[in-house]
Amino acid sequence: MTKVAVIFHSGYGHTRVVAEHVARGAQAQLVAIDANGDITDADWQTLNDADAIIFGTPTYMGNVSWQFKKFADATSKIWFGGGWANKVFGGFTNSASPNGDKQVALITLQTLASQHGGIWVSLGLPPSNTKAATADDVNNLGGSVGLLTRAPADASVEEVHKGDLKTAELYGKRVAEVAAKLVV
Repeated sequence: MTKVAVIFHSGYGHTRVVAEHVARGAQAQLVAIDANGDITDADWQTLNDADAIIFGTPTYMGNVSWQFKKFADATSKIWFGGGWANKVFGGFTNSASPNGDKQVALITLQTLASQHGGIWVSLGLPPSNTKAATADDVNNLGGSVGLLTRAPADASVEEVHKGDLKTAELYGKRVAEVAAKLVV
């Protein structure tokens, strides 16, 4: 069976909800980056053992959270030994605004995967971009590089848009399916 891990940081709980849906779609193990930007030794082992890793972070000030960046920088020891080369990777980000420079955060995640010699999985879903489209539609934010989600600043964690959560599950499933095709 293909092993998938979802590693994420969530400042207010919204990104955690998205991570849970991604993990559900991928049948993945969740790894949370704590408020200090750290994970446990057991978490590192989970990532090392995974066939696919899906990164998740809120978009803060146009990029990943500092906690996620601390984690990313800590992967340099793994990079030095080529430990994650040829793994499958994906990524998602959440912010309060429909845009909020989420693309920059996704490119940061994609670059991290590429630095490790990984294989990036795009979203693979057409955008919901008609006049009739709503936040309940799949890929209502029109992402392609990875998963984009939105939780308005005054929304509770229960109010993450339904379409984003559906998209999260579909993306998790896609990453797991791509990994299953590549694992020998």
